[in-house]
Amino acid sequence: MTQLEAAKKHIITPLMRQIARDEKIKAALLCRRIAKGHIVILRNNKRTLKKVCAVGSGLRTKINANIGTSTDRKALKLEFKKLKIAVKYGADAVMDLSVGGNIPKIRKALIAKSDVPFGTVPIYEAAASSKQKYGNFLKMTSKDMMDVLERQAQDGVDFFTIHSGVTKSAIKLLKKKGRTLDIVSRGGAILAQWMHYNKKENPFYENYDTVLEIVKKYDIVLSLGDGMRPGAIADASDAVQLKELRTLGKLAKRAYNAGVSVIIEGPGHVPLNQIEKNVRWEKEICNGAPFYCLGPLVTDIAPGYDHITGAIGGALAASYGADFLCYVTPAEHLSHPTVADVKDGVIASRIAAHAADIVKTKTAKNKDKKMSDARKKRLWNKQISLSLDPEKARTYRNRLKLQVSNVCAMCGEYCSIKLMEKCMRA
Repeated sequence: MTQLEAAKKHIITPLMRQIARDEKIKAALLCRRIAKGHIVILRNNKRTLKKVCAVGSGLRTKINANIGTSTDRKALKLEFKKLKIAVKYGADAVMDLSVGGNIPKIRKALIAKSDVPFGTVPIYEAAASSKQKYGNFLKMTSKDMMDVLERQAQDGVDFFTIHSGVTKSAIKLLKKKGRTLDIVSRGGAILAQWMHYNKKENPFYENYDTVLEIVKKYDIVLSLGDGMRPGAIADASDAVQLKELRTLGKLAKRAYNAGVSVIIEGPGHVPLNQIEKNVRWEKEICNGAPFYCLGPLVTDIAPGYDHITGAIGGALAASYGADFLCYVTPAEHLSHPTVADVKDGVIASRIAAHAADIVKTKTAKNKDKKMSDARKKRLWNKQISLSLDPEKARTYRNRLKLQVSNVCAMCGEYCSIKLMEKCMRA
């Protein structure tokens, strides 16, 4: 029985009770929201996690960090370092997006070291292994794709991104309407090219019932991928994106009826004034399923700083009701991320999530109140310990020798807090 099936029967599982304690909400309320499909638990039933994670309505906004090899960078040791740094700085989940090297070996090794939920995009392995097997990834079969799902499920993957919304009709509409950037999703593009080459429908759409059977067996959360997401501000909120979202809404309902938990991915590049609309669309069309935002990136012109553009969009999206943010690193659009890039991406995404949670939850406000109290009393060690990145905060604090004690090096003797302390006592 999946967690969703248990919740529908009003059964509060031990896992639900643990999450309710962590999130500081009533277990019965959590159970009801899981039963409605508004909350999911990211955990393969073959896995025991040190850090359990639930995503959805009324919970703290969670963040995901993508790691994984590329065709040019295949070092497993580097991915171990990225995993470690991502978890250290607060990633609630990680996804392995490896496309280079021995992908099954890499995945198994990373899962074994991951204390947080672990996700994948199975089409990547299916394409890479088919290239080795047939000499051309376009020759892979539907069975090859389903076999990869089964193997990854057995390995303990907690959530899958499946691009089931990249259909023949969606691609037809894309060709008719046109875009600045056609498909920027790697998984979406692989499937679109496969469909064109083989003159067939998307296997993840056509064989969706088989997908559901596999994920249900392991109680894996199905992340319905936004393969048609906009990759340029000019393409945001277009007919193609909306068509895919409507398809995902129907697929989400089928999954829910089958006892499979679902989250919905979207969108990519979206201007500030369209973010609220996009969140509202997802919640309405997909019956309140948790929304997993890739960014959104609010401008196209910031290569090297896209962790900032993604954090701006993520903060807004989460404040409007998005539940799960996928980080963006400074290397986005440019390069394979380094360990430092992963850290910067996680911190930026955590800032975005917390900024949104100040709007959505009481506990987030309490954290800021503690920091403000420490600032008023000029308790520097306390401020550092409360910060998202204590190491960096401590480095800045100790960078200069102070001529005046108990103040910062910026204001010195003109410290506003110290001046007002004397004024208010007068």
